[in-house]
Amino acid sequence: MRCINGKKSSIMENSKHHHHEEIEHDHCECKGLHHHACCGDGHHDHGHHDHHEHGHEGHHHHDHDLKRQLIKIIVAVLLLVAAVLVEKFGHLTTWQLLLVYLVPYLFIGWDTLKEAAEGLAHGDAFNEHFLMSVATIGALCIGFLPGAETQFPEAVFVMLFFQIGELFEGYAEGKSRDSITHLMDIRPDTANVIREDNTLTVSPDEVGVGETIVIRPGEKVPLDGVIIAGSTALNTVALTGESAPREAGVGDEVISGCVNISGVVKVRTTKSFGESTVSKIIHLVEDAGEHKSKSETFITRFARIYTPIVVFAAIALALLPPLFSGHFATAFPVWLYRALMFLVVSCPCALVISVPLTFFGGIGGASRNGILVKGANYMDVLAKLDTVVFDKTGTLTHGQFAVEAVHPEKFDERQLLHLAAHVEHFSTHPVGAALRDAFPDEATDGCEVSDVEEVAGHGVKARVGGMLVCVGNAKMMETVGAKWHDCHLAGTIIHVAVNGEYAGHIVINDKVKDDSAEAIAELHELGVRRTVMLTGDRKEVAAEVARKLGIDEWHAELLPADKVSYLDEIMNAQLSTPNSQLAFVGDGINDAPVLARADVGVAMGGLGSDAAIEAADVVLMDDKPTKIATAIRIARRTLRIARQNVWFAIGVKVAVLVLAAVGLATMWMAVFADVGVTVLAVLNAMRTVNWAD
Repeated sequence: MRCINGKKSSIMENSKHHHHEEIEHDHCECKGLHHHACCGDGHHDHGHHDHHEHGHEGHHHHDHDLKRQLIKIIVAVLLLVAAVLVEKFGHLTTWQLLLVYLVPYLFIGWDTLKEAAEGLAHGDAFNEHFLMSVATIGALCIGFLPGAETQFPEAVFVMLFFQIGELFEGYAEGKSRDSITHLMDIRPDTANVIREDNTLTVSPDEVGVGETIVIRPGEKVPLDGVIIAGSTALNTVALTGESAPREAGVGDEVISGCVNISGVVKVRTTKSFGESTVSKIIHLVEDAGEHKSKSETFITRFARIYTPIVVFAAIALALLPPLFSGHFATAFPVWLYRALMFLVVSCPCALVISVPLTFFGGIGGASRNGILVKGANYMDVLAKLDTVVFDKTGTLTHGQFAVEAVHPEKFDERQLLHLAAHVEHFSTHPVGAALRDAFPDEATDGCEVSDVEEVAGHGVKARVGGMLVCVGNAKMMETVGAKWHDCHLAGTIIHVAVNGEYAGHIVINDKVKDDSAEAIAELHELGVRRTVMLTGDRKEVAAEVARKLGIDEWHAELLPADKVSYLDEIMNAQLSTPNSQLAFVGDGINDAPVLARADVGVAMGGLGSDAAIEAADVVLMDDKPTKIATAIRIARRTLRIARQNVWFAIGVKVAVLVLAAVGLATMWMAVFADVGVTVLAVLNAMRTVNWAD
């Protein structure tokens, strides 16, 4: 509850780098009890520690502080019980009772009083420590006014419950931070690099691009690279949220942050540590706290205005009614007590703490599901999505051509594929790769291939086992005089002619992802009104994909600039619908202009695509379109919990403030309206951390 006047200690800021930076004294409001907040035990932590080491150290310090605070609260409760017993059986004077109750009061409240004094010294009087200090000191003093009853136990209880609230808040912050900092665990400690036939264990940032590293079973992949020897299975759960291992062998890319499960592999690095996937992801998540949601921004502005108003309102409540009553001496203690309750109730910490904590927890819950959200402000947008626009290739489809059908006129399917694969053996075109993948035995079947000729815009011709085989489009068939015919299937049609006679055709398509249709259906169920697909592919292909997936609208044969134009049209049409938001979902490579233009850009991370991480506001680390619906659900749940906290806190506080003003509230009700509401709001906010889709 260290947060008034817009100067709350940012939870995300506390997770950054897992070490404490030296902080200017006048910006630090949390030097008392929470080492995890910013300054530890009332002093600054001079000097920087290793990022990774200090992560564990900070975690242990946080746990230690919570245990110490819990012990302190327990001792204070015992001291308070002892003071109550002394009052009941000791028959002491008011001054003597004050001294007795000052023992538990100062024991539990010293840090709060110290914070209040430092706030006053640095011009920040309107913080929660100041409000609590004034209210409790007033409760201690009110018994000395004529006709007033002592309020010593109430004063200690207010301070005690304030610390209990801080204990809950510290625990909640720790849980929320853990939900984010599980990503920090993917940061590798060392790398085994081969230099001059020796394997050296060094820090990952000492390994250069192009060097060879060895990764043994159980070790984290320290840098991005390509496997040059060995095969293994990789655990990618920290990056994607997927528990199934990913098989990898020679030629496959591996990215930092994965865990090597089975075999020993040698990897040639392709990026320095600073540019590697793990570094970029950690940086991305750390910076998420810089972008506040609209709710957070409003609460911060609200606290700056609200707190001074309630302080002066409390002063007015204490002075004006007695002045106008005509009996100031007798009325003043009554109204002063009400004003003190008014101060306790008025602290807006339930709002200022729980709302940022809710969004922080939501970001953490999303990251556990392989969804990286770059800021709480994008949670607002995701929750209100009305239109989702998709790129096709690499987003709804795998972005890799594959043979979908073989329709022979002569030969059988296997023979037709066999001939086409031989002709395309040396082609660099994706179509050639698809044909070779469909007939992998062509390199070892002993057929002689000669006179290979690539005809630009037509296809490839070659002699295979003495036969002239032409593989290409309709123009190629017409050139060699083969009587070809079209196919009823949509896709890229590859015609084959043998010795001038039409031998059949092969349909090649970009394979639709397994969960793309499910993703579109889920979006419609969530109330997304319009789904649109923009693609540079042919109209027939776009129409077929849109039909299969149930997409509402599609536009094909578009250049990147055309996609921006279409997106502008869609967004302009949305202006008539208030609070509607648009997301563009792309693979982040050639869609950067559109990702930037949309209200929220969602990129398929491709297990670490640089362009995706840089261009998008939200990154789906496992390339699954269904994660868009998951992101929307998490965002809506996060906003729902934030609203629950806001309305609950405001409702209880207003009710008790009214009761306090008319003399019907007690100090116990005031304590509940402040600390009790805060604890409940914080516990409610913690629900965002855990999300199981």
